[in-house]
Amino acid sequence: MNITKCAALSMCAAMVVSLTQGAYGGQEPKKPGKALPAERTIGHIEPVFEFYDAMPTGVTRAPNGRIFVNYPRWGDDVPFTVGEIVGGKVVAYPNAEVNREDAAHPERNLISVQSVVADYRNRLWILDTAAPKFSAPVQGGAKLVAVDLATNRVVKTIIFKPDVLLTTTYVNDVRFDFRVGKEGIAYITDSSANGPGGIIVVDLATGDAWRKLTNHPSAQVDPSFVAVVEGKEMATTGPDGKRAPLHIASDGIALSSDGSTLYYSPLSSRHLYSVPTALLRDRNATESQVGDAVKDLGEKGASDGLEADASGAVYAGDFERNSIRKMRPDGTWETIAHDPRILWPDTMSVGTDGYLYFTANQLHRQALFNDGKDLRQKPYTLFRIKVDAAPVELKP
Repeated sequence: MNITKCAALSMCAAMVVSLTQGAYGGQEPKKPGKALPAERTIGHIEPVFEFYDAMPTGVTRAPNGRIFVNYPRWGDDVPFTVGEIVGGKVVAYPNAEVNREDAAHPERNLISVQSVVADYRNRLWILDTAAPKFSAPVQGGAKLVAVDLATNRVVKTIIFKPDVLLTTTYVNDVRFDFRVGKEGIAYITDSSANGPGGIIVVDLATGDAWRKLTNHPSAQVDPSFVAVVEGKEMATTGPDGKRAPLHIASDGIALSSDGSTLYYSPLSSRHLYSVPTALLRDRNATESQVGDAVKDLGEKGASDGLEADASGAVYAGDFERNSIRKMRPDGTWETIAHDPRILWPDTMSVGTDGYLYFTANQLHRQALFNDGKDLRQKPYTLFRIKVDAAPVELKP
């Protein structure tokens, strides 16, 4: 090596030393400490119960304080599909026998329950999809069941008929207005993964039911929607090895405090929609009339469950941001809870104690969305957050 080149290399080395000393003050860079900046939490969520067995979806708190949950039969070992939290554990409700599927008589027992809702009269309403592992629903098995919480006995069963229960239907969530008709009206979302979504309206006195918004875009999948949860696109892998984004139609549902408005949202969308309930109940209202009355209330985040309270607020989970959001009566939104433990907020229920209850069940970590690897970590959790509001109770 000649003298000139050697001198140049020495000068470069000196420059590196000088720059390093300038950056670190002549000292070695410090190792990261324990108090590095991190994402802030919002609100105060309280764990209520931890689940170490099957993954729950629905939750409801009855006026007398009893808490019920459900476990759809999606693949976990589910000994009972509806349970009550009693003495630090979950027990079959109303009993183990009712939770055993009877293939010969699918209308008798519970098959795969997606949602439970307690009403002001202390009845537990159970929405049975009859579609384990998202299969086509068993005809005669998809139903709405009411249990009297005073006697723990089934007091009503409404079987969905083929004209409302399509081969692709997946009944998901339900809300009630007991002021209308002889015994009240139920509104149910069809959250099909491979067919049309929509709203099913049920006359609780007669058991008669009809569909609305089956062909309206607001109740269908947003084709441009791609969920990103924990930094990863949520998709399934087909037999051809191609990835397909999660596509689920109308899912979350809530009734306004006066019962005049139904709020709903496809799971595969970030928008909240509303429609007048009077048009849903009107059998003679055409699809175009109902569709023209739908309002797009804008983005709220991607939600599974929705809920409302008696003050006029609407609550929505935001599973992409580990959050719970609240729409005030004036239409503005705020985040009332943001926490890394809110791993897929599912169903929500406002209790008479002024708390909003919700399950966090890590739905996105199932093997279905992770190339066959189950990434869920037990426990799944039931949380609550103080909202200082009463539930919507549409009494006669």
